[in-house]
Amino acid sequence: MASMALLMTACKQQGETMGIRLENLDQTAVPQNDFYQFACGGWMQNNPLPGEYSRFGSFDKLGLTNLEQVNGLIQELGSKTYEKGTVEQKISDLYSLAMDTARRDAEGFEPVKATLGEIEAISDRAQLSEVLGRAMDFGIWGMYVEADALNSSMNILNECQAGFALGEKEYYIDDDEHTTAIREAYRKHIARMFELFGYENPAERAETVMRMETRLAKAAKNNVELRDPIANYNKMTVDELQQLVPQVDWKVYFDAMSIEPGVLSVGQIAHLQEAGKMLADEPIDDLKTLFAWQVIDGAAPYLSTDIYMANFDFYGRVLSGKEEPSPLWKRAVGIVNGTLGEAVGQMYVKKYFPEENKQRMLALVKNLQAALGDRIRGTEWMSDETKAKAIEKLEAFTIKIGYPDKWRDYTDLNIDKADSYYANLQRSAKFEQAYSLSFLNKPVDKEKWYMTPQTVNAYYNPSSNEICFPAGILQYPFFDMNADDAFNYGAIGVVIGHEMTHGFDDQGCQFDKDGNMLNWWTDEDRARFRERTKVMEEAFNRIEVAPGVHANGAFTLGENIADHGGLQVSYLAFTKNEAAKPENERLKEREGFTPAQRFFLAYANVWAGNIRPEEILQRTKSDPHSLGRWRVNGALPQINAWYEAWNVTEESPLFIPEDQRVKIW
Repeated sequence: MASMALLMTACKQQGETMGIRLENLDQTAVPQNDFYQFACGGWMQNNPLPGEYSRFGSFDKLGLTNLEQVNGLIQELGSKTYEKGTVEQKISDLYSLAMDTARRDAEGFEPVKATLGEIEAISDRAQLSEVLGRAMDFGIWGMYVEADALNSSMNILNECQAGFALGEKEYYIDDDEHTTAIREAYRKHIARMFELFGYENPAERAETVMRMETRLAKAAKNNVELRDPIANYNKMTVDELQQLVPQVDWKVYFDAMSIEPGVLSVGQIAHLQEAGKMLADEPIDDLKTLFAWQVIDGAAPYLSTDIYMANFDFYGRVLSGKEEPSPLWKRAVGIVNGTLGEAVGQMYVKKYFPEENKQRMLALVKNLQAALGDRIRGTEWMSDETKAKAIEKLEAFTIKIGYPDKWRDYTDLNIDKADSYYANLQRSAKFEQAYSLSFLNKPVDKEKWYMTPQTVNAYYNPSSNEICFPAGILQYPFFDMNADDAFNYGAIGVVIGHEMTHGFDDQGCQFDKDGNMLNWWTDEDRARFRERTKVMEEAFNRIEVAPGVHANGAFTLGENIADHGGLQVSYLAFTKNEAAKPENERLKEREGFTPAQRFFLAYANVWAGNIRPEEILQRTKSDPHSLGRWRVNGALPQINAWYEAWNVTEESPLFIPEDQRVKIW
């Protein structure tokens, strides 16, 4: 972020006022007919899609600003020498390793040979339990530590499905033209990569990988099924796990991980059972081929240029439609952010996040919290009994803004320039795993953050009932210290309301004020809630995102509920705040728009962006958020205040009769 003084200067030079920027609009469009085009058309024209992006929007533009800021901080470190073991040494040396393509080109795939050799050395099934327990780079299920859904104050080991690189099971089973083409391109990509790594019979190996990944994918849950927290929580002892999946020696497996979980939650039982059967009935050489592919696939972005580009050709060009890879410096900053994120974040907030921003945000959050309370109390469909529980949960929110009060310790992370880039990243992965496992069977650390301060995003965590807004997002177009309330409530206010509403969406509503997965609803209220969310689901199912391709209303339901709630709650908070002002100020037009109109323009500008056709199809399968256009044109027609602000009538193609609009929070 530029300093506020520089930002104000830049705006004055361009003849702009703070907040709504007229050049972002397309005033040739009719707002009642296509509000997204009206509000964002200018931005889309002025920000053409760069070759390295599959989607470039307001989030991405701010993210680029943050990358440039972090890059500047790292460059400052690079001009000095630091004592071994300091965070400054680790940051600057890791960045230097990431930038050294000449060294990686000379090494080729040499850094990966040791790991591939360990896989090749597997000679019988008896070794598999121990090998998989030690593995960092391959496997057919995952293990991680987080709060126990039924006892949110304690951490527990969780298992999850894995083992198929395309991520979504639909890529392996759908037979439409686009998905079939993706599958065939993936098959060719696997063969090409095996060839680059010197393997014989690469085409045969690709067929083996496709067959085994397809087997795992067919047994996996789809993204809609994964949204059910109750169905994906199956707590059991290790002995019960042994009975469930007897093909694995789980004591050996956990010994190799150096843990004694006692109990754990198996996320997707059918997938884990199928994975166990694979270990017992697939030829050992085929299992080794799958594991080798997983290592190759994971290592490719961090090796020689030819390997990197082969990897980009599929994941970047084919899958997402990108024209070129990101510049090396961006990739390097991304790695440093991902590896030493809070150490970088500490430098970031010191330079770029004024204390007054945090105080303004705290006031906004307080106002939004009060407004959500008012809307809950005013719901006609919910009983007083359930309302009381909802208010208890709302008042119990933990609020995190800007940066953590306690910074993470990176003492045990060893970054050594004498070793390869890949070797350092492997050590970093082991460091992360050890950090995660260090919380196993211990009380949940309520001060822990799940995003770094420089991240352009926000989150709600149901297990801790907390909302978090990192410093990185508290900038234009989300937040502007010099803008009016209409702008800030329409932008960051809706983001705040969005995260709060996640506590009451179709997933979050299944957790109580303490973060436990516990039903606090009456049966009648739950049924009425489902009726109303079904209206939202069906509304988005009707949206055609590409010719013949519709949005997935069930998959995106939680995010759509949160957008809807965020708009309703923030608009109420805004009007209450405006009502406290003198009449002439409250009704004052700026940039030719009323305060209510500026509110909705600010909201829409958050989702301005351009996107490639390939990325539309990919995100429709993989992203629980609706596409930016439909977070505007799909969300706003459900909001009564939008109709009033913009005089939207029945003639509008976006018009929805009031009795058919979503009415939840």
